[in-house]
Amino acid sequence: MRSVGVEEELLLVDPRTGQPRALSEEVLAIAARHHQGRDHAYTRELHGQQLEFGTEPRTSMAEVADEIERCRSGAARLAAEAGAAAVALATSPLPVGPAIAEGRRYRWIEEHYGLTALEQLTCGCHVHVSVASDEEGVAVLDRIRPWLSVLVALSANSPFWHGKDSGYHSYRSRVWGRWPTVGPVELFGSPDRYREQVRELLATGVLQDEGMVYYDARLSRHYPTVEIRAADVCLDASTTVLVATLARALVDTAARQWREGHPPVDHAIGLLRAAAWRAARSGLDDELIDPHTMRPAPAEHVVQALFRHVEAALEDNGDHAHARKALDDLLSCGNGARVQRRLLRRHGTLRAVVAECVRRTQEGVR
Repeated sequence: MRSVGVEEELLLVDPRTGQPRALSEEVLAIAARHHQGRDHAYTRELHGQQLEFGTEPRTSMAEVADEIERCRSGAARLAAEAGAAAVALATSPLPVGPAIAEGRRYRWIEEHYGLTALEQLTCGCHVHVSVASDEEGVAVLDRIRPWLSVLVALSANSPFWHGKDSGYHSYRSRVWGRWPTVGPVELFGSPDRYREQVRELLATGVLQDEGMVYYDARLSRHYPTVEIRAADVCLDASTTVLVATLARALVDTAARQWREGHPPVDHAIGLLRAAAWRAARSGLDDELIDPHTMRPAPAEHVVQALFRHVEAALEDNGDHAHARKALDDLLSCGNGARVQRRLLRRHGTLRAVVAECVRRTQEGVR
């Protein structure tokens, strides 16, 4: 069974006002003291108002859930010691002046990308799924492309931007899309072609290093995994577990198609970009683009199509019953964007929205 690891980016906010605070260095220093020089799960990100963690790879999704809960709880404790709160929001509902974190790499990014870099205070969720080889990994990348927009809709958790309703469910994905390498990519066909494209991108001088190849899904530089990078950080950890479960099933399904000789569907990049935009705009509340037909269809119809597409893999992995219930619950209760808007209607202020989201972040897997 394939192992799964999850990376989540969290916002650090003032527990009283809900305003993001650039305290990542303080939080990481506290983490280093607690672990007495041993490795820990937490790292810095581009902005000082962010904290990232990565789980250990696990084959059991129950263990993945435990890892996410452990890391979120740890982030909450560390942030509290630094006078902050950690919250799983993909954008800040309140206005913020982003602060680029310390480090030569981040300063290079700030100098070269200007306002694009400053405005990238966004938090995503990356799922690593193990693959047996680069050949299998590239075959998976070629075959999961049409389904990644559905993961955006499921995870969407960024309706607000600088104190205003953006009109989107995942405005993070629209802001994130300003980087030059973000988004869907062409079919690669082979690891050689994948590596060639990465080399060509680096040769332009636009990127500092391979870490800035921000494809929606890519081969990991450090692990034998496919890294699926399309999702918002999810408000509820249970949604993160669902996204990770579906991501592994997508990889299993794509690898099986490759082994059986089924070619990938060669949807044009323009169509895939349109599907990603539709998912960011609508979330689960309107139409999405059906990956089979590339035509609009009700969101629930498209989500159920994803479930049917990976159903055999879910059964093989023992994940079917849990994924079915989690998906039904999400369709009923809504993604993070729907929850945030509901909280605003109930409480009347974005500050109260942030406070409630802090509480939900710390609740763990429900």
